Amino acid sequence: MLDSRTADEGAAIRRRRECQSCGRRFTTAETAVLSVTKRSGVSEPFSRAKVINGVRKACQGRPVSDDDLALLAQRVEDAVRATGAAEVPAGEVGVAILGPLRDLDEVAYLRFASVYRSFDSLEDFEAEIALLRTEASLAATDSTSPDPDSTSDFATAKDSASADVDA
Repeated sequence: MLDSRTADEGAAIRRRRECQSCGRRFTTAETAVLSVTKRSGVSEPFSRAKVINGVRKACQGRPVSDDDLALLAQRVEDAVRATGAAEVPAGEVGVAILGPLRDLDEVAYLRFASVYRSFDSLEDFEAEIALLRTEASLAATDSTSPDPDSTSDFATAKDSASADVDA
């Protein structure tokens, strides 16, 4: 092997090789195949297009662009590949969709989650909405609370003033 480089955003490895017997050079491309096992037991290759099509239905009528959907599908694939498994259950793909979709659009998230988690009643929706509200209020509290590791300007000015008095 003469050279090895990543290709297709890290999804493949391109290798430059040389034949040992004749000296001719050639290129090979190696890809890791990621398979998804459906509930029926059938296994098929992971498809970003299927992720996008499924999420697009939940995003219908929402301000979500095709670029947003492509980025979401990339995030889902990265998360699934990060498990290190060559074959993953379809349920794990669904779970991997939920987080990025919630960040993208909460209404689309509720639509997708209602189908994925088989919401049966209004209470299921209410519970999920309550969870979203709780997480949003916790996030807002975290972003407005002072960082305990940093000192405020007031504390710094007070400390320097007391140092002047002590001197």
